[in-house]
Amino acid sequence: MKALTYGNVTNSMNNKFKMAALAALLSAVVLLNGCGKAEATKTEGKIVEENTEKVIPIPVEVSVVQKGSISSNYTTTAVLEAKEEAFVVGRASGIIEQIMVEEGDYVKKGQILAKLEPERYELNLRRAQADMTGIEKELAKINKVYHQKLVSDDTYDKITAQYESAKATLALAKLDLKEATIVAPISGYIAERNAKVGNLTESFQRERMFHIVQQKELYGIVYLPEKELSKVHKDQKARLIVTALNDAEINAFVERISPVIDSKTGTFKVTLRVPNKDKKLMSGMFTQVSLNYNTRDNATLLPRKAMLAMDDTVNVFVVDDKGIASKITIKTGYQEGKYVEVTEGLSGNETVVITGHQNLKDNAFVNIVNG
Repeated sequence: MKALTYGNVTNSMNNKFKMAALAALLSAVVLLNGCGKAEATKTEGKIVEENTEKVIPIPVEVSVVQKGSISSNYTTTAVLEAKEEAFVVGRASGIIEQIMVEEGDYVKKGQILAKLEPERYELNLRRAQADMTGIEKELAKINKVYHQKLVSDDTYDKITAQYESAKATLALAKLDLKEATIVAPISGYIAERNAKVGNLTESFQRERMFHIVQQKELYGIVYLPEKELSKVHKDQKARLIVTALNDAEINAFVERISPVIDSKTGTFKVTLRVPNKDKKLMSGMFTQVSLNYNTRDNATLLPRKAMLAMDDTVNVFVVDDKGIASKITIKTGYQEGKYVEVTEGLSGNETVVITGHQNLKDNAFVNIVNG
């Protein structure tokens, strides 16, 4: 009985142990399945977040491609010069007695500018006239008897020579008196007056008394590289930008082209004719010169700021109606001012990015901030 009792107890304990082990195994399986579902939920959550992430557009400024005219120009500088100018010096010597004009006055050719004291020249003229009168009377007497062979040929030739000398002396005396009055050799403005009342002026002295300039037309002198010679011709149009007139644009035209090349500089001289009907331009003004080689009408004009140079190519970003910026490779032609001619890549009505395109990628979303 004891042995049987012991065996029943043992079998009962074994059954309980097996039941506990099975329960533990089932719990582990449930736990593993729960972890797997949790991880899958987290992963699915991440996928949902990534798919629903918002794209932030990049702010940019844009401009519209236009159609218009553009030119090929050579740019340089020039200083305007008077077409006609005269440096007036005294031909006679003497003390300056009167000055009739001042700087800035407009004078006509032949107008009196100044006068020298005339007494000396008047006395010389009177003496020459007296000598001339005496020689004329003597020559008249000789002529009466010369034809009668009462006077030798030597005597007649001598008095004739004296008459010619007296006539020349009289003409010089008249000229000296005339030149004691200083007159304008050309019409124009008095640009400089160095003469002063009471000063002594010498005949043909180096110091000029007056400087007169005619400014109805001015000249602009430019020197171009010899490689540009074939592109320049007479009456070719040029544009001047005058700094002193708030960068006003003035039209000019090629007047003359030097036929020689300066071997020291490799340049040739071109003279531009600059009309000045409004009299706003003045001799000595500094200008920027754009010499027009050729003009193309109805060209596709792109703002220079829109270009991006990448790997030997020129690109622009074109924005469509959906706000997507696409990178386009273009080819360019003439460049003038703020615009560049596009020969390939654009049709002429696109909207292009001009600010904020340095870091753009192809097909990027953009936000136009300048309307």
